[in-house]
Amino acid sequence: MRRLLAPIPIAVLAVVVALVALLAYGLASNEPDRGVEQALVAGGREPAPEFELPRLSGGGTASLADYRGKVVVLNFWASWCGPCKVESPLLQRWHERLVKRGGLVLGVDVQDISDDARAFVNEYGLTYPMLRDGPGDLRDDFGILGLPESFVIDRRGRIAAVVRGVVDDAFMRERVAPLLRERT
Repeated sequence: MRRLLAPIPIAVLAVVVALVALLAYGLASNEPDRGVEQALVAGGREPAPEFELPRLSGGGTASLADYRGKVVVLNFWASWCGPCKVESPLLQRWHERLVKRGGLVLGVDVQDISDDARAFVNEYGLTYPMLRDGPGDLRDDFGILGLPESFVIDRRGRIAAVVRGVVDDAFMRERVAPLLRERT
């Protein structure tokens, strides 16, 4: 019993407990912010994080605020993302519909090589605006864990819906189209 109460085993135990506590804190603080989903479940809408990014092509920058007053399907993607290839034709079709009714798709290329991203845009014939978040800085702001992820922003700049994965026609009909009838 005295041996267990000796200073060395107590010090080792204290270090192990401290390391476990530090690991638990690190894991807890690394959790993505899911406040958006909680607000949506409760029937609320959180303001979308503001940002300004360089355009993928053509130079200059654009911000989310530039599209205020429009319904925006903000799609995070990358050329190396298989599911992004699946949803791109659907997003292009919906962009063409949305533009006529006061909405649009806004693509954000994340952690990608610019030339690869531009080749992707050309291959899929994407005409909606494309921005570039090379280092992926917005991932934390939006709580993004993987790609693709899409956030539907209402005319007042609030997040009205989220898809963590590939969007489909049903989502666009049920969650995006009704927002086109809302006024600011």
